[in-house]
Amino acid sequence: MEEDKHLEPKELLESMSKKLGFTPHILEIIGELDSESLKKYNRCNNKLLSDGALPAKVKILIALAVVASKQCERCTVVQMQSALKNGATKEEIMEVMDVIFITSGAPAVAACRDALKLLK
Repeated sequence: MEEDKHLEPKELLESMSKKLGFTPHILEIIGELDSESLKKYNRCNNKLLSDGALPAKVKILIALAVVASKQCERCTVVQMQSALKNGATKEEIMEVMDVIFITSGAPAVAACRDALKLLK
């Protein structure tokens, strides 16, 4: 968003938190270290969280599959929170789990252990 360009790091984090429904700790650290990097991250995040040719929910589910394939457990939790906030259903998420298993195997699904607890 254009107006986010001029926000201070604290305001930018608040804006991002509103969109995500939470604040990933890494963003707080990036904001403390380099506000320009936080602004760049925000521009990318806005692409992910905005409808385009693909709805935001679909892009977030793709992101969930990608971070699972990298076996980043914390990243899967963050993407799961975002997916749920953006209207992903349990059925959609479980189909993504199938895709993760088929494309990346059991270790990638295991990386989603804590993320899947959010569905309970």
